Parts: sequence; structure tokens; C-alpha cells
Amino acid sequence: MKSIKEITPIKSSEPFILLKHENASFDYPLHFHNEYELNLIINFKGKRTVGDSIEYCENIDLVLLGPELKHLWKPDEIINNTQVTTIQFQERFLHSELLNYGISKDIRELLELSKRGISFGSPTKELIISKIETIQNVNNFSSFLTFLEILHILSVSKDKTVLSSPHSVNYNQKWESRRISKIINYIKDNYQQNIKLSQMASMVSMSDSAFSHYFKKRTNQSFSSYLQDYRLGVVIRLLTETNMSINEISYAAGFNSLSSFNRAFKKKQNMSPKEFKLNYRKENFSLDSI
Repeated sequence: MKSIKEITPIKSSEPFILLKHENASFDYPLHFHNEYELNLIINFKGKRTVGDSIEYCENIDLVLLGPELKHLWKPDEIINNTQVTTIQFQERFLHSELLNYGISKDIRELLELSKRGISFGSPTKELIISKIETIQNVNNFSSFLTFLEILHILSVSKDKTVLSSPHSVNYNQKWESRRISKIINYIKDNYQQNIKLSQMASMVSMSDSAFSHYFKKRTNQSFSSYLQDYRLGVVIRLLTETNMSINEISYAAGFNSLSSFNRAFKKKQNMSPKEFKLNYRKENFSLDSI
């Protein structure tokens, strides 16, 4: 159940590229690449996979994808006048001097969040369509300014929806609290172990009750809920990227019993791990998939 790594045509000397496909056939399999990608799809009806998210969409779809995020669009049927416009830009853009200024804060946060995939509704879609139509030549300065304006519009949009779960993709949320960062990093390195709240509280020199309140206040989740969600994110990666058995995956993700694992997964995904794996394979790896 491996996805394909795409080599994009963007050059190191280019700030971005713009690709247009008329009468798109959607014949590319589930894939990922090292670049950011903004996809505008017009006159489409079908399913879109981004990370562990599978959603039905139609008419106009606008999605921003971060580096290494698996994605695929699978139409119900091929429509002759489906148009796909893609803007791709390099991962190092996030770390450029341009984005170090305070006025670029919203764009920095947008690009970090895009590692989970973001879809946009109206009126953002209509604004972006009008901006893209003005780009004639990507190698002139006015087009670069339009590109920056597009990112700004997306960053302040009120109609964006985050698609993939945070722990199932290459997404590292930054925490202002050093104590929280210490705990999160410990979970990342030791999620397979039996991690207890009292152990974490002692690590940051707090009582159990004080730590529990502190963690929930800053993450909007209880510690046990966060730990379980992290492990379920690991499960999603293993279900979609390996051929490991359900039992092996449960153990590898740190669950101490198969029954508790199945209950937690079904509560989160509204289906069993086996059903999720079969559905994901059906939607993304059938012969007519893109």
C-alpha cells in the first residue's frame, strides 16, 4: 500500500510554477512530493484523499497541500471540461527571509498547517480564481506579488477546513510552553511504552492534578486523550502504508490490548480498523484510481 513520490518540474531558481490542465483525466495514483501545492479543480465530482481524510467534493475544490502529504482525486466519472490549476513552490520557502518578518506570521502559520492539508470554501475560492487568472508569466515580478497575495488571502480566510488528523501526517505543532514541548517530544519518542500521567507530571515537577489542568488548558485535550490520539495517528500511518496485521499495528502503536484498541479506533473513525483499511485501499488503490 505504498504511494508514489512525484518529481515536480519546479526549478531551484523559480519561486513557484503554475500548471494548467484542461480536460483533466486524473490518471495519477496516490502520491506525494517535497513541494507545497495549491490545487484548484473546477467542474469535478468525486472523492478526494488527503492524508487520512477521504471526502466527497464537487464543482469547485480548492486545497493547499504541504510537503510529503499523500493526495489523490478520484472522479465518479471523467467530465470533458474539468480544469485543474496547480501552483507548486518549494519547501524552503517557509524558511526564507521573506517569511521572517512579523507581517508574514499568518502565511507561516498557514504553511505549517498545510502539512495536514487545508480545503477552502466560498468566498475564498472565488477570490483565488480571480487572482490566478491574472498570472500570465510566472517569471515576472508582478506575478510573484500576486502569488504572495494568494498566500495572504488563504492565510486570513475564514472558510478553511483542516483535512488530515495531526498525528497521522508529518505535522509538528509548535508549543509556546517549554513544559508542553518536553512532554510532547517524550510521547513521540516513547509512545510504545506504558506512559503514565504521574510520570509526566514528575518530569515537569508538578503534582498530578496541577499537570492535568495545565496540559488541558494549553492543548485543549486531556493528557490521556492526547496520548490516545497520538497512538491512533501512528495506527493510521501503519494501516495506510504497511501490510502489518491489525494485531501487530495495535502493539506497535502502544495499545496494551486489542479490545481497547478496537474500541478507541471505532470511536474515533466510526468504523473498525479492518473496515478503515479496506475502505482506504478501495478508494486509493483500485485500478481506476488516480
